[in-house]
Amino acid sequence: MKKIGFLSFGHWANDRGSQVRSASDVLLQSIDLAVAAEQMGLDGAYFRVHHYARQLASPFPLLAAVGARTSSIEIGTGVIDMRYENPLYMVEDAGSADLIAGGRLQLGISRGSPEQVIDGWRHFGYQPAEGETPADMARRHTQVFLQMIEGEGFAQPNPRPMFPNPPGLLRLEPQSPGLRKRIWWGAGSNATAEWAAKLGMNLQSSTLKDDETGEAFHIQQAKQIRAYRAAWKEAGHSHAPRVSVSRSIFALMNDQDRMYFGNGSKDQDQIGIIDQTRSVFGRGYADEPDRLIDQLRQDEAIAEADTLLLTVPNMLGVDYNTHVLESLLTHVAPALGWR
Repeated sequence: MKKIGFLSFGHWANDRGSQVRSASDVLLQSIDLAVAAEQMGLDGAYFRVHHYARQLASPFPLLAAVGARTSSIEIGTGVIDMRYENPLYMVEDAGSADLIAGGRLQLGISRGSPEQVIDGWRHFGYQPAEGETPADMARRHTQVFLQMIEGEGFAQPNPRPMFPNPPGLLRLEPQSPGLRKRIWWGAGSNATAEWAAKLGMNLQSSTLKDDETGEAFHIQQAKQIRAYRAAWKEAGHSHAPRVSVSRSIFALMNDQDRMYFGNGSKDQDQIGIIDQTRSVFGRGYADEPDRLIDQLRQDEAIAEADTLLLTVPNMLGVDYNTHVLESLLTHVAPALGWR
């Protein structure tokens, strides 16, 4: 059995064929897709965060709105770029969204990917300390965030406050119990996966990672997951971690599916350069259900993970994406033992 969720990048464009023409469209349709996903029995609704782009950006209003409209589905991000975040303010936002959702938030964070502008985090008021890289700054913000959501008091109270204070040092509010165990790190390398394990974060591994061995993407990703679990065990945490992988998977059920995804253009891994690092981009899957099932059985990383996030073509609209998800749940997942 696996938990299965969708991952939306939240694109919008006022182009021919787009069902998502504005920021309003993408926000409201994201809520509607999460509601539809919960009704069909999907386990998670996850959203990507990008700045300076016609995509979903500030996640917490959307997460809170999805939490208010649903009752059981996990609600998450994959991922928030911590180079851009004030970790203390983020504690308050995350606590509020998690309380609205009744403790269903699964918050994926990371150092982020290349953005639309040069050093965009500088415009948000952040700058690496002397000797730091932007990735170092993201990890520093993350460690502060993790410490603050533990809920320990740290701030000296005003002796003449506007409202009465509880005794002792004050903490950030609101706090949401259990949220600390529902923080995930999006790791692009084996080393950052092991770092996340030591800090007690769950692991999100996407459709690209550093090309560390030259092997097929799914084999490298499976090795990353095993290294993460070994580091988790060595750290001695008291609870079991969770691991998710992302995939583009489409069951070709009708002519519309074949028109959109039947050309086989992404059925091989690709190599590229990200931040001057050689990276491997995992293949997508699109085929008739029987052949799709055989192909997915060979994916070692999916087999290793307990959670699968299905990337959706959100610009094709809620109805079509509901069809895509239902097709996989009905015609693919049971044969693979995921349901």
